[in-house]
Amino acid sequence: MPSRRTPLHGEAPFRRTLQSSFVQAKRLPPTDPIQMNDKPSRRHAAAHQPSRGPSRMSALHLAPDSLAFALDGAAQAVGAVRAGSALPAAIQTVVASGKHASARGAIQDIAYRAMRRLGIADALLHKLVRKVPPPHVANVLACAFALLTDDEAHAAYAPFTVVDQAVNAIAARREFAFAKGLVNAVLRNFLRERDALIAEAATSPVARWNYPQWWIDAVQRAQPQAWERILEAGNAQGPLTLRVNARHTNVAAYVDRLKAEHIEADAAGLHAVRLRTPMPVDRIPGFAEGEVSVQDAGAQLAAQWLGARDGMRVLDACAAPGGKTGHILELADVHLVALESDADRAGRIGQNLERLKLAADVRVGDAGDPSPWFDGAPFDRILADVPCSASGIVRRHPDIRWLRRPSDIAALVVEQRRILEALWPLVAKGGELLYVTCSIFPEEGEEQARWFGAAHEDAVRLDAPGQLLPTAPRASASAVQESPDGTNIEGHGPDSAEGASPASNRNADYIADHDGFFYARFQKR
Repeated sequence: MPSRRTPLHGEAPFRRTLQSSFVQAKRLPPTDPIQMNDKPSRRHAAAHQPSRGPSRMSALHLAPDSLAFALDGAAQAVGAVRAGSALPAAIQTVVASGKHASARGAIQDIAYRAMRRLGIADALLHKLVRKVPPPHVANVLACAFALLTDDEAHAAYAPFTVVDQAVNAIAARREFAFAKGLVNAVLRNFLRERDALIAEAATSPVARWNYPQWWIDAVQRAQPQAWERILEAGNAQGPLTLRVNARHTNVAAYVDRLKAEHIEADAAGLHAVRLRTPMPVDRIPGFAEGEVSVQDAGAQLAAQWLGARDGMRVLDACAAPGGKTGHILELADVHLVALESDADRAGRIGQNLERLKLAADVRVGDAGDPSPWFDGAPFDRILADVPCSASGIVRRHPDIRWLRRPSDIAALVVEQRRILEALWPLVAKGGELLYVTCSIFPEEGEEQARWFGAAHEDAVRLDAPGQLLPTAPRASASAVQESPDGTNIEGHGPDSAEGASPASNRNADYIADHDGFFYARFQKR
């Protein structure tokens, strides 16, 4: 179908009436942003009614390298997240559905921006339109707002380019072409009073912080002194951090290698290197050969604090996709069982280990029900990286905040305790269990650790990082992050010099710019 078509008899007056009813004077009181489903298993429309149009949209006649094409694809992905799908799966579905492969990068960039700006985008949509437009139109506008709310100096596209391409994206869909005038009017009205509209919308906490209200409240309760910084960190794009394979090289040597290849990077931990500019993994020196892997600096602490030594029997529970499994094997020659409940995800463990030229005993099973997979031989070390809210990694997965719902936390607490109760009998006497979540909520962290210690008389709580809050790079070594029990993260852990004081190992970049995690370590008497 052509991108422009001849109006049907009587259609033009209808379009004008529709457009005038949508465009709203800015003096009308703001309403809550369009809400999205909090969980994939609960697929119901929170604000949008299901489209009355066809379930499959009409053919799209746009150049795949155009911004309009990318806006259309990103809007489809945003719509899928609103319906309960995880964003990576939504993007994959969009890309697989047509000639989107070459546009994947642009679609992904816009969709991720939209997730990080969805609160303000939906607030602006409610401010500037009188009636909720069809879902796809609303999602194109949300994606456009996500691009237009950045300062012009940092904008990915010129403002009027975004407007023009958003209009083209709507016009190219036969069933939505009637709304191109609406899209044009709304976006141009926004640009005329951009600063005032953003300031007014931002009086709503949801629009100001781009999180659901319950999430904002939970972070405020948990971290009353740091909640604003935590929310802001979650809206920033995370860095590309690499884990250097200790079997091949070390951080200093690898940073020198990168510099020789004109790639700027910094040491970010005992095994961590942070690239100053992200790049595709196939361009990262040594990645294909297993010399480095992509892993957040905070996540790299798991293998370090597990403290596995040569000859030990180790269980990595909930192991997929295998990042921590690989790190454990890079640091020690152990017999490692990598357990994963999902067979498809378990396959990714083997793929990652193959690239690293390492091997583990990969098993498919439920960590909370060991009887089908446990052979009776106790483990010297167990890494329990349990299912959680993932609230500490929202900068890398910004859709999580919109997919979660408050009741998820209580359900996850129950699941975490089920797994811990099942795994503790599998720890050998004198052995250790490391409890890990990528959460910033105390219900999944410190409160769980205290419950576990109180419930098990034979469990001795050992030194560990505790709650790691999401951070950006620190300016100096004097800004030392501390865990809740008062121990400095720097200079602790199995890889630090034995007997060294925390100050002796401080490094301004040590685990700087990391996601949020919780670590607790227990030894069996």
